[in-house]
Amino acid sequence: MDGSAFLIYGLVISFGAAIGSFLNVVIYRLPAGLSVLWPPSRCPDCHTQLRIYDNVPILGWLWLRGRCRYCQTTISPRYPLVEALTAGLFLLVFLIFGYQLQTLGYWLFVSLLISLALIDLDVMLLPNPLTQTGVITGLLFQGALGWLINQQPAGLAEGLITGFLGAVIGIWLFDLIGFAGSLALKQTAMGGGDGKLAAMIGAWLGWPLLLLSTFLACFAGAVIGGGGILLGLIGRRQPIPFGPYLVLGALLSLFVGESMLSAYRQWVGL
Repeated sequence: MDGSAFLIYGLVISFGAAIGSFLNVVIYRLPAGLSVLWPPSRCPDCHTQLRIYDNVPILGWLWLRGRCRYCQTTISPRYPLVEALTAGLFLLVFLIFGYQLQTLGYWLFVSLLISLALIDLDVMLLPNPLTQTGVITGLLFQGALGWLINQQPAGLAEGLITGFLGAVIGIWLFDLIGFAGSLALKQTAMGGGDGKLAAMIGAWLGWPLLLLSTFLACFAGAVIGGGGILLGLIGRRQPIPFGPYLVLGALLSLFVGESMLSAYRQWVGL
């Protein structure tokens, strides 16, 4: 590997970490109804505006040893972890898709997924501005991808149909799951935001990978949720956010979903 490759990887990681820093702002401010653009980043405790050198992704937290420079309030380690996670996923997308439209598109997709997962963990909410943006950009992405592949209007139409079908199946599938779960449990089993997140995943990945994402999410939810109940960490009737599991399923489907579907088709003889 030559020096230019290291430079490019370093730029991708730096860009991903910077986007992760912005996602921290989105995750904190959007549920609170605050602007994600103004005011600039500041300490949530003393409200002092952070200097540029305090706000360097990952490194800033390390330099400050996890404390505000001005009031010494502890800064959650989740901030650098989100920045590192975003940087790592951006690099993985680049390594898989390289210099293609998919890289730019999936960077946006990954950013939306990270924001939605952590907001759902924090406040059990999947904000409409993010899911709606995800559906619209997913449809645009599918249309642009179809155009680039076929270089004609038919390709654009095919891409839009792929995204639209995935979004519709996502909504319908989770409406059905929520209805069946509510009948079985005699209480609300699925939040309305989960179906919108599924629609977003379907718009970006298409319906086959949406179904795989849902299966993986249910499997992860059953294992983690069941383990939490057995260990007494989660109550049997305690509401659990499903968005993070869907996000996990979507990320796995994005990176290894086609290989998993291919292996499944070979196994069943299709």
